[in-house]
Amino acid sequence: MNSLPPPITDWFAARSWSLHPHQTEMLARAGEPALLLIAPTGGGKTLAGFLPTLAELASAPRPGLHTLYISPLKALAADIRRNLTAPIAEMGLPIRVEDRTGDTTTTQRKRQRADPPQILLTTPESLALLLSYEDAPRIFDGLQRVIVDEIHALAESKRGDQLMLGLARLATLAPGLRRVGLSATVEDPPALARFMASAPQPCAVLHADPGPDPDITMMRTTAPPPWSGGGGRYAIPDILDQVRAHQTTLIFHNTRAQAEIFFHDLWLQNTGDLPIGIHHGSLAREQRERVEAAMVAGVLRAIVCTGSLDLGIDWGNVDLVIQVGAPKNVKRLVQRIGRANHRYNAPSKAMLVPANRFEVVECIAALQAVQAHDLDGDPRGPGPLDVLCQHILATACAGPFDAGAFYAEVTRAGPYAALPRADFDACLEFCATGGYALRAYDRWRRLMQRGDGLWQLRDPRTSRMIRMNLGTIVDTEKLKVRMKGRGGTPLGEVEEAFAASLSQGDTFLMGGQVVRFDGLRELTVEVTRDPGREPKLAVFDGTKFATSTQLSDRILAILNSGDWSALPPATQGWLALQAEVSVMPQRNRLLVESFPYEGREHLCIWGFAGRNAQQTLGLLATKRMEERGLHPLGFVATDYAVLIWGLDAVLDAGPLLDAAGLREGLEGWLAGNAVMKRSFRTTAQIAGLIERNLPGQRKSGRQATFSTDILYDTLRRHDPGHLMLRITAEEAMRGLVDFGRIEEMLDRIGGRIDTRRLERIPPLAAPLFLEMGRVPVQGAGRERLLAEAAERLMVAAGLA
Repeated sequence: MNSLPPPITDWFAARSWSLHPHQTEMLARAGEPALLLIAPTGGGKTLAGFLPTLAELASAPRPGLHTLYISPLKALAADIRRNLTAPIAEMGLPIRVEDRTGDTTTTQRKRQRADPPQILLTTPESLALLLSYEDAPRIFDGLQRVIVDEIHALAESKRGDQLMLGLARLATLAPGLRRVGLSATVEDPPALARFMASAPQPCAVLHADPGPDPDITMMRTTAPPPWSGGGGRYAIPDILDQVRAHQTTLIFHNTRAQAEIFFHDLWLQNTGDLPIGIHHGSLAREQRERVEAAMVAGVLRAIVCTGSLDLGIDWGNVDLVIQVGAPKNVKRLVQRIGRANHRYNAPSKAMLVPANRFEVVECIAALQAVQAHDLDGDPRGPGPLDVLCQHILATACAGPFDAGAFYAEVTRAGPYAALPRADFDACLEFCATGGYALRAYDRWRRLMQRGDGLWQLRDPRTSRMIRMNLGTIVDTEKLKVRMKGRGGTPLGEVEEAFAASLSQGDTFLMGGQVVRFDGLRELTVEVTRDPGREPKLAVFDGTKFATSTQLSDRILAILNSGDWSALPPATQGWLALQAEVSVMPQRNRLLVESFPYEGREHLCIWGFAGRNAQQTLGLLATKRMEERGLHPLGFVATDYAVLIWGLDAVLDAGPLLDAAGLREGLEGWLAGNAVMKRSFRTTAQIAGLIERNLPGQRKSGRQATFSTDILYDTLRRHDPGHLMLRITAEEAMRGLVDFGRIEEMLDRIGGRIDTRRLERIPPLAAPLFLEMGRVPVQGAGRERLLAEAAERLMVAAGLA
């Protein structure tokens, strides 16, 4: 406190507050070029990040931008603005605090560029846009500090790579810039520090006292969980009891669709008229802000939400978090738990509600991981090249640059510290010409090298198009939803494919209410309320989580422990029956169960590799079965297993699952597959090959898909070594198909594949028959069924 000026110390003293040790140390180390603070949720880490800024501006007030705060969420930036503005006013400090996100009006944005506030709160996308303007050197000339909040969340996606490139640019514009990272949940602090650092300089790590362990349990429910499904609706009466017993409850779901269904059913059973809201990323800004304001005012008893409220928002009256459905990721669960009792050294209270019978085991595994402080997370790969291509184009919008100096700047960004010069040059060449197959087309010749060696935009008018398409979050064909009529209330967004499936009069859920589709007007879905109808389920863009590797290992350990006393009696009986009829899946052996049921042969492969990888395994295994004349008909995948049905029994699964054969099959399957084209579409939009947003209009998803499909086929035919195809292959293998987890599983089992032939359905596999999302296999099996049906028909008609 000694280093704080009187207005701040007096404000603390008036409230009888004192600084926590890590806040004092952050003040003492305010001059360090890079510092990562790891502090528990409610530990005041955001205040710790801002205290040096407040102290410097209180001691030496000055106009212009002093501190840039970057958040992964617009809602978090708005919350921080509210929480900063009031104390600054009470201290009488001449400090202006503003936020700048996608929700900021055009007028405000122009004013902020002309006259920046001392503290600007923003997102990675808005920072990239600011850096693309010619006046960026003036805007950031006096910048002293950058605070990156919830940096672990940004580091998990391309938004983090985009941000680190932006910080490298800022360091060039504002030499001596200090950067601070804030996080509560970090599984590998040294790795996150390397990500945050201005390479090759290190980033120091400061650990705060972690505080007490959370009070986390699995909710005891009146009804047992169903055998399948993901909504947790069976537990609504018990959840309502908990809402009544607490001041404010956050009820987290893993997907937006599940949140909508749950909220609708919760509202129907809410006979006591408890004030309850819903919040997720596909809802209209106005609706999200109403819910946030109601939470701040303390008038809501519960809010059904998704990852939109995972991070940092300080609502002190939240005293319970309920996670509906297995969390899939321990780190995410810890982050969500921290929303309750958002105070230092106060244990957070949380309850888990498994959505189905198998998730009971996963929830127990997650509880054990939280108690053991065992966070999960995969190592980060190098910075992706499509993000670098976008950054090169955005930098060119701000003015000419020297390639050598710019390469040196880029390699000061942690994710790109080991970037080979050849890869940088390949990205620069792509931005300049579009690549060998596209260099004849003017639309892709966007950069040129001047006589003095500097690179610049070939046509300055393209800067508008580049800016309109900045960002690494690729919106997948979404349409606005509004109430019908002039000035109708905006409700949110749905995927274009879902909107195309609607006929006039169809109803669906949006923001927890049932609405009727009236028509499509200028890419806007117009609706009216229709509460009396059974609704369809809208499709919302959003992340679908896969169970992490670490959590899968814990589940396998529980299954093989022989001690299931921590599990409910119904689950214990289920597992005991599996051990009697078959065996348990093991970590170092692959269990494959083969059995007949209702005239079909079935194969269950217990890979525990996560949903994406299991889906890929189903595609590859059925492809290899088809090649061997085993006539597969279809499959369904979960996080834990893939169930395949067909006409012929598989008595030895080993030949279907060798690593070399699966990889060869994957490469052949991917080459012309829709999954690869989908990955190419995302990569092409991020890298700037395809523009989604056009001046005065917006391409529909179908137009964007059509354009990228033609380009993909053209490049494969005429330029197979094109940079975009290389990036696409890397992205597809890592993300959409998650083949790395299949290879990791195959390495782990080392060829130890146990194919067990059973005469009945094994108990562990039974719930798979109830899973949604079955994938048919079109091949010889279908043809054989048709031939047999035709033969029976001819016999019945006397024509055989």
